[in-house]
Amino acid sequence: MKKILLMGNPNVGKSVIFSRLTGTYVITSNYPGTTVEFTKGYTEINGEKVEVIDVPGAYTLEPTNTAEEVAVKMLEEASREKDCTIIQVIDATNLERNLILTLQLLSRNLPLLIALNLWDEAKHLGIQIDFQKLEAILGVPVVPTVAITGEGIKELKEKIPEAKKGKCLMGEKWQEIGRIIDEVQKVSHRHHTFSEKLNDLTIRPATGLPLALIILYLVFLFVRLGGESLTTYLLDPIFNKLYLPFLARIINQSSLPKFLVRILLGEKMEPLSGLGLLTTGPYIPFVIVFPYLFVFYLLLSLLEDIGYLPRLATLLDTFFHRLGVHGYSSVPIILGFGCKVPALLATRLLERKREKIITTALLMMMAPCLPQSAMIVSLIAPHGTKYLFLVFGLLFFLSLIVSFLLSKIFRGETLELFLEIPPYRRPVFSLLWQKTWLRLKGFLKEAVPLILGGVFLISILEISGVIDLIGKFLGKPLLYLLGLPERTIGVITTGFLRKDVSIALLAPLNLTLKQLVIASIFLTLYLPCLSTFFVMGKELGWENLLKVAAIQLLSGLSVCFILNQVLSGT
Repeated sequence: MKKILLMGNPNVGKSVIFSRLTGTYVITSNYPGTTVEFTKGYTEINGEKVEVIDVPGAYTLEPTNTAEEVAVKMLEEASREKDCTIIQVIDATNLERNLILTLQLLSRNLPLLIALNLWDEAKHLGIQIDFQKLEAILGVPVVPTVAITGEGIKELKEKIPEAKKGKCLMGEKWQEIGRIIDEVQKVSHRHHTFSEKLNDLTIRPATGLPLALIILYLVFLFVRLGGESLTTYLLDPIFNKLYLPFLARIINQSSLPKFLVRILLGEKMEPLSGLGLLTTGPYIPFVIVFPYLFVFYLLLSLLEDIGYLPRLATLLDTFFHRLGVHGYSSVPIILGFGCKVPALLATRLLERKREKIITTALLMMMAPCLPQSAMIVSLIAPHGTKYLFLVFGLLFFLSLIVSFLLSKIFRGETLELFLEIPPYRRPVFSLLWQKTWLRLKGFLKEAVPLILGGVFLISILEISGVIDLIGKFLGKPLLYLLGLPERTIGVITTGFLRKDVSIALLAPLNLTLKQLVIASIFLTLYLPCLSTFFVMGKELGWENLLKVAAIQLLSGLSVCFILNQVLSGT
């Protein structure tokens, strides 16, 4: 099958052109041996089915990061195949920067076609490009496009069969680029636009950092309120008032053995009160996680499309760099304050496994998720604000220490961010929906089966008595180390299912203040909740999941043991 590689710098509208060429039926995969994603789909050229691959963004074919390494490998693989065409998507508002990749692609002697995208923005900025002269200089077809409106896409598709090997310009690259720019581009005088003024405000540290905190807070607030509203007013009523009664009728009319009914419905039919495959199983991914994920993906797509994410990453890079991760880690970490599952899925923004592991440890330990935080506040606030600071402050500093140690244990260099800051652009809502749906489809296909499988496995362990046995075997030594009464072992065991509920269950146990502080910290750290556990396994791999979980458990045990000794008089 013929193949088209869609290449270009990041943030030039490559993915939008990909969507225009292929529609929505696309497949997203990781390149073998890496965490770098690429997307492929299909189009039809002259009645023939052609594979289109959206190659990870690259500024150069001399790789400086994992995404560029993958892009070069994909290009080399394609160059060994026949019938492969390269479409380079160029940002017409920044022709000079994009021509570096063009000259390198020309030297590979492959059929090439250029989409001169953002043609409308270039005009608004007073940039005039003689694309026909550019075509003559490079020796390959050049088509002006406006991907978000579809302008020029039909011409681009018609020109694909005309792609050809261009002229290999042998001079020094910046001299060649300077000569091309002089011949094809004219820029007329103009005043600063609103977009440029906004860019200045959001990229300079003095104004950009406060604005970044406000924007991240608003994202967090929208994810929380939007997710809560969808759960409370739509999905939970549908689940409890329609689905569960329907399920109960079906099961009651059947003559299934009791053992099987217990697996399907759990000990109690109420979601999260048991481990039923058809009750708690679908409740966790569809009623608890999905609403938050939907709102988060919608906002993430919006921030990506308007061009804010590269600015955020650049602003926060210095702080996160000291912890061994990128500025892009700020997005999952902030989301982790709300819910860990979308936060873990947001680590896909990161390219290297090392950065994903350290970021995961940070977001898991820096603070509890929002429902947990609310429960901890309600339990401890009546005893004084200083004890709240003790709980949240310990978690925060512990996460910084652990991430620093991890950056030393997992050897590797934290690469500098080399991001081109794109101009602000208006979002296209149809594309936002499309991008959101593609990401949600990934969650439904990958994470939901894992969560259902996890509920089934734990249900079997519970019915067979294995969980009780573990609780009895480990319970007494654990409680001795933590200074907690025996009646808290049930709460700790069920905390794996849902932590906020387990923390709430501490209330009727009449614990002392010291015990409340220790139990709250330990329940936050000792293990991820069930849905987080399985999504973490998918994102990090099971070996790395066990490493992060072991670090959490050991950190929780150590801190709580020390607190048990230090707070002896509380």
